[in-house]
Amino acid sequence: GDSVYRYWTFNGRVPGPFIRVRVGDTVECYLRNAEDSWMAHNVDFHAATGPGGGAVLTTSMPGEEHAFRFKALNPGLYVYHCAVPPVAMHIAAGMYGLILVEPEDGLAPVDKEFYVMQGEIYTEEPFGTPGLLTESYDKLLNERPEYFVFNGHVGALTEHFPLKAKVGETVRIFFGVGGPNFTSSFHVIGEIFDRVYQAASITSPPLTDVQTVTVPSGGAAIVEFKCEVPGQYVLVDHALSRAERGLAGYLIVEGEEQPDIFG
Repeated sequence: GDSVYRYWTFNGRVPGPFIRVRVGDTVECYLRNAEDSWMAHNVDFHAATGPGGGAVLTTSMPGEEHAFRFKALNPGLYVYHCAVPPVAMHIAAGMYGLILVEPEDGLAPVDKEFYVMQGEIYTEEPFGTPGLLTESYDKLLNERPEYFVFNGHVGALTEHFPLKAKVGETVRIFFGVGGPNFTSSFHVIGEIFDRVYQAASITSPPLTDVQTVTVPSGGAAIVEFKCEVPGQYVLVDHALSRAERGLAGYLIVEGEEQPDIFG
């Protein structure tokens, strides 16, 4: 049977919606906490300059709504998350996402863009237990997750929504770590990142020809590569024991075989 978990979310999804603005834009955020919510929620934007990233201004009890605005002063790819104490619990329950602040000229065009975030789930029940799972505050405090996931649940980017591209296409992955606790060693098995915007700094020159990129909790990176050979590529955190706890995604590349490159 399936394992089921009660997530806390932004807009009913994990990660929350991908937000895309331009440097210098004023961003207006409206946050409404559902009537049937169990507790207060808010949002802290790492892209905002101001106390708490907006957390205090958006803190809403069940049934309440609040709004605030911030000016996006710095280009980059930034995490946002709920920051109601205990913050780690709200993040582990799914309340995280990414906001891209594009530079004045935007980003260079690519064929495919993907949004991937890594997170942890802490449950009383052992990994793989069927039925409704209970969140474990003890395991959270001791940083012992039962699950490591891409995009919210085991299988999200494998059997459910694999990434897809064609031979010859260029791919950009906006990658972030909600966490709340673990740093990712992000790697795509069988691919080399042509360009990596380390720490998601898009105003710095990218690193070139990179195998694995470190992405801290509450941080992000942008990786770009060209798909040269067809087949199935596996997205992992190269701390590979985590693959046994659910952390994997597929990029399926379709097209002609390329025996001069691989075969």
